[in-house]
Amino acid sequence: MSLKEAAAREAYLKTLHDVVGNAYKAARAETQQLLDDAARDSGTRQVAVTLPDGPDIATVSLSSGEAAARVVDDAAFTAWVIATVPGEVERRFVTEVRGAFRTKLLSELTAAGGTEWPDPETGVIHDVPGVELAPSRSRTHAVRFKKDGRDQVMNAWRDGRLADVALPELTAGGER
Repeated sequence: MSLKEAAAREAYLKTLHDVVGNAYKAARAETQQLLDDAARDSGTRQVAVTLPDGPDIATVSLSSGEAAARVVDDAAFTAWVIATVPGEVERRFVTEVRGAFRTKLLSELTAAGGTEWPDPETGVIHDVPGVELAPSRSRTHAVRFKKDGRDQVMNAWRDGRLADVALPELTAGGER
């Protein structure tokens, strides 16, 4: 293949990649919104995907987001650690909580699902200031194809059965 042919092929594929990528992002956002609405309204958390004229090829399932403890007010958190667990403080040019303790404590708070920490030495339960439980991963969804689902989609695309469903601008010469 010549340089001119290789460059042309890249340009063609980039154009298609950009169109497909933008359409995919829009479709994914729409699916997420509709899944969130369905979960809220009826409890529906998954849907079977079927070709226009054929069998089920995949399942789209809603996954829950996750929450994790994180420090939102470093000064309040550090002041609490100094007063409560002073051995976990390192003094340098600045005072800060030891990284290992911070990680351990946030992990324990995440596992507990709150900001209360039981001191293992005294048994006193502290509400740790400067920390909150916040989403660490947003709710999303996954597409899980059946064994030959991808092949069936490709065959349907080649046969023109998806022309009006997926990327009609590629088959009908629509706008970009």
